[in-house]
Amino acid sequence: MGTGTPKREFLHVDDLADACLFLLQHPEPPDWVNVGSGEETSIQGLATTIASAVGFTGEIKNDLSKPDGTPRKLTDTTLINSLGWKASIKLPAGIAATYKCFLEESNQQLLRSV
Repeated sequence: MGTGTPKREFLHVDDLADACLFLLQHPEPPDWVNVGSGEETSIQGLATTIASAVGFTGEIKNDLSKPDGTPRKLTDTTLINSLGWKASIKLPAGIAATYKCFLEESNQQLLRSV
């Protein structure tokens, strides 16, 4: 994970679905639009958020021999926000919900290997 300082934007799939429905119902949707959360978190912050959601209490180590990549990747959501749509699921809540769903499906043996 390099230094863990690069920042990335994450969008919950339910927010993407909501944005698609919003645009389909819009009287004059734009020809193109960026959809994103408009919030960014560091890779280190992502790892910490995931660790918290799954109950991991161990140490998270960075591998400084790996490159960081692009310092920031943030979508410009100005257009869709100006139309009245904004993402509503924050990263910690989205990760927690996704992990809960994983556990439920795993316990019900609904997951299968590919």
